[in-house]
Amino acid sequence: MDWTDQGIVLSARAHGENSAIAVLLTREHGRHAGLARGARSPRKSGVLQPGNLVAAQWRARIAEHLGQYLVEPLHSHAGLWLDDPLRLAALSAACAVAEAALPEREPHPAVFDGLRAWLDGLPGPFWAEAYVGWELGLLGELGFGLELDRCAVSGSNDFLAYVSPRTGRAVSQAAGEPFHDRLLPLPGFLIGQGGGGPAEIIDGLALTGHFLERHAFAGAPLPAARLRLAERLATIRAAPPPPIP
Repeated sequence: MDWTDQGIVLSARAHGENSAIAVLLTREHGRHAGLARGARSPRKSGVLQPGNLVAAQWRARIAEHLGQYLVEPLHSHAGLWLDDPLRLAALSAACAVAEAALPEREPHPAVFDGLRAWLDGLPGPFWAEAYVGWELGLLGELGFGLELDRCAVSGSNDFLAYVSPRTGRAVSQAAGEPFHDRLLPLPGFLIGQGGGGPAEIIDGLALTGHFLERHAFAGAPLPAARLRLAERLATIRAAPPPPIP
């Protein structure tokens, strides 16, 4: 068994003195693990950092084996954000969610392309809104897409404001107001209304997090890295504004 592919590093754990078990999200072969010999050596230690894009060759005697990876760096995303804790937290969250949600060795090229596009856009100003959009796309790719284009009660696409936590369908402001405490807020940027911002990002993470836990993780909690991202963003939102000079 022998194939080559592009991959995004999701995780790498130590194995022996200098090797690592690397988990990559590859475009054509899905979430795939393999043994990377010498990956923890001084020369290669920075290659298998979560979020990095690599060229990977995987070899094994039979398909069921763990196999071995030969990897070469293509783009180091992780190293760009060592001085930006919030973006680094988002990068870690995306890799952790992908690793936990995706079935092993099942191709999902749309998820790979979406994650790669998000990583490429991380320097931009709307990376947090785009992250919520990526999680929404991940749910759809896994068969748990939300229906946000029209109200589940009236059928109208006007003034959509909530999402049913049970069905994943949008609800209008008027239809949902009597039950607003039992519904999830629908951020406008997810349906092309408004530009996002801290409050809507927090609502978006709560929305996608609810359905990831319910469907993709079968009731298990979100990965710790994803929880930390939401906590960091909530802390920033709650911080008082700087004093006016």
